[in-house]
Amino acid sequence: MLLTIDVGNTNTVLGIYRGSELLRHWRIQTEPERTVDEYGVLLRGLFGAAAMEPRIDGAIISCVVPPMQKTVEAVCREYLKVEPLAVGPGIKTGMPILYDNPKEVGADRIVNAVAAYERARDTTIVVDFGTATTFDYISARGEYVGGVITPGPGISLEALYQRAAKLYRVEIAKPPRVVGRNTIHAIQSGIVYGYVSMVDGLVRRIRDESGVGARVFATGGFAALLAPESETIDEVDEFLTLDGLRILYGRNR
Repeated sequence: MLLTIDVGNTNTVLGIYRGSELLRHWRIQTEPERTVDEYGVLLRGLFGAAAMEPRIDGAIISCVVPPMQKTVEAVCREYLKVEPLAVGPGIKTGMPILYDNPKEVGADRIVNAVAAYERARDTTIVVDFGTATTFDYISARGEYVGGVITPGPGISLEALYQRAAKLYRVEIAKPPRVVGRNTIHAIQSGIVYGYVSMVDGLVRRIRDESGVGARVFATGGFAALLAPESETIDEVDEFLTLDGLRILYGRNR
């Protein structure tokens, strides 16, 4: 079985694959200060709680938090007895990177692009609602062209709370109407409908600039909440990154 690990700035998502089938998945908080042993015990606990003792034959890691890279790799070696594959320079992606400096592209963005293009086999846009909301554009020939990076809903809401004296933290949820009749609903409307409008506007601009249509995939922690309100998102896949890791592992075995 294959263990896929996507280490993000806020959360780390893990999945166990048997072939192309995702058997189990977990989402835990990313905490760089934890030790290798703490993460090893946590991993064993997740396996035990799921009533499974999977035989892990391989592991692949996508990490955008540099202090976590060596920790996760050590967990794989010491607790799973496998040498993990890390997404980074030198890995075979099967996708030309047209960024001015390819090393600047986050590992998770490349993984998402590979997974989305594998499904669409055509011009594709990936919107990843994470700590940052990212847009990645892939050409019809399967080239990673570039993208857009904006602050994510969570950190935008936190900044609003910290910088506006009379505003407070609220749950990120869909309000009953666009025009809020109290402060909670007004903030929720700004986050939910504001971000949806931004997504739709940027997707349309990308399509106009490129002169072609593009299938739009959404992933990330806020995708399930925001995508249903969007006019441009075609498909939501919470585990797009994990599937991309599975594909890349197969290309690099």
